[in-house]
Amino acid sequence: MKKIYFLLFGLFQTLSYSQTQDLTALAAGDHVGMNALFDDKDNLYGYVSLYSYGKAGDKTKKFEYVILDKNLNPVANKEFEGDITAGSYLGYVDFKGQIILKPSMMDYSLVKSREVFTPVSMVIDPKTNTIKRKVYYDYLEDGTFKEINEPKNWKAQRKENREEKKEKGYNYVSAVGEVKEGGYFAIEYKDYGKYVNNNSIIKFDDNKKELWRYKYNTDGNKKVFSTLSVLERDENYMYCIMKKEDDDKKSFSLVAIDMKTGKEAANKPITGLSDTTIDFIDSFSLGYGSLDNDKTFDDKIVLLGRNFSKYDFIGYARMMVNKSDFTVDTKEINFKPDFASFLPKINANGMVESGYMLQTKDMYFMNDGSVGILTEKYKPAGQYNAPKTTDLVYIYTDKDFKIKNVKVFEKEKTKWVNSDYLFSQYLNGGKDVVFFYRDYQKDEVTRQKKWNLFINTVIDGKFQQEIIPISEKDNYAVTPYVGKEGYILLREYNEKEKFNKIRLEKLNY
Repeated sequence: MKKIYFLLFGLFQTLSYSQTQDLTALAAGDHVGMNALFDDKDNLYGYVSLYSYGKAGDKTKKFEYVILDKNLNPVANKEFEGDITAGSYLGYVDFKGQIILKPSMMDYSLVKSREVFTPVSMVIDPKTNTIKRKVYYDYLEDGTFKEINEPKNWKAQRKENREEKKEKGYNYVSAVGEVKEGGYFAIEYKDYGKYVNNNSIIKFDDNKKELWRYKYNTDGNKKVFSTLSVLERDENYMYCIMKKEDDDKKSFSLVAIDMKTGKEAANKPITGLSDTTIDFIDSFSLGYGSLDNDKTFDDKIVLLGRNFSKYDFIGYARMMVNKSDFTVDTKEINFKPDFASFLPKINANGMVESGYMLQTKDMYFMNDGSVGILTEKYKPAGQYNAPKTTDLVYIYTDKDFKIKNVKVFEKEKTKWVNSDYLFSQYLNGGKDVVFFYRDYQKDEVTRQKKWNLFINTVIDGKFQQEIIPISEKDNYAVTPYVGKEGYILLREYNEKEKFNKIRLEKLNY
């Protein structure tokens, strides 16, 4: 154990030895981003840091990636040419163990507006440290595949779509993806503008030979149509929600499609929740994006969505799909009456006090079906008022989706930000959870910026909290980020002084 003194910030807690990495020293290019990489089990794989060297050709830009392991040791790097319209990339690990660099920002500065096109992803093979452009396929209406070597610019694509619509009365739309067990999937439909029909899911073998085709919404129109939302897929079945709408009448069913034959193994009605709730339960949108609102276990799929009365948000709904017999269990908890015994001031729409509402920040799924819901008291901006946040509220349910406990984490009011919540991780193989937030303060005498980092664990249903006070030197930013289990990554950044360092700090849980 040794004492560590921070030039830019202090951690006033005993911490064990930490690893440090200077991002600016890893490559000569301009640093354009870094993110964590997770494997298909949601375990931290490492990190990828991206650097740009500017224009390389008429349609290309030079980049460099550096792969870091969980301990921040650089293990691989390579320069590559990406599309000129790529501003940066976000990395993720696919089911083959390859690292995919997906364009995360567009760069319009090096091309004319009429030449703008969508940049393609890059594929890194970690075993050989080689990188290549991701191969995309287009599935055509005549049943053939076409490899896409160069993406069309947006102007040409719009023109092509207009001409097809004029000729046929619709646009043929398709998309192709690879299957973990081998082969490909394609989806297709005809888009008439105000409605779509002739939808199909098609499976192909490795040689792109069609194995089966599942058709739905064949004669769909503006008033009568069907949609299919895929919840999950394994080697045996594809689990989907089928919605059938006839004017204002809706019905929903769980459809399980046999992966070997394309036939329906089950088609069971989904009931017990309002139509709006079921309609939106496969996603959880927020103003700035969406939350991952489901988790798949060996025996079930668990989803959490907003519960609606007509279109009013009144609580939360859980849908659980049994993978062995395809039964569907639906349950709900509402602000009134379920939350009221824990939060007496809450109203039927989740407003708590003084114009603050509970804004959902994250959710956690346990293998017994219990769910944790993390919310933050948030007050939107008004005509003359800044947006504000205050306490975090954690709702923990039992396996029957009844509220077991509500824990309020009190913190100072923060203005001009939408959230003080940072991020979270599963612990102990997914049985437990840790989440992080900050309570930002400013000393009234010294005017020095100070904030506390709060580390909150929920282990065996019991809450525990640790606090790390952090201070920042003027013009330096300290940003916490996800680290390996038992650690947190802290990034110190100052653009003017080209200071960009990351370090791992061990936590006491």
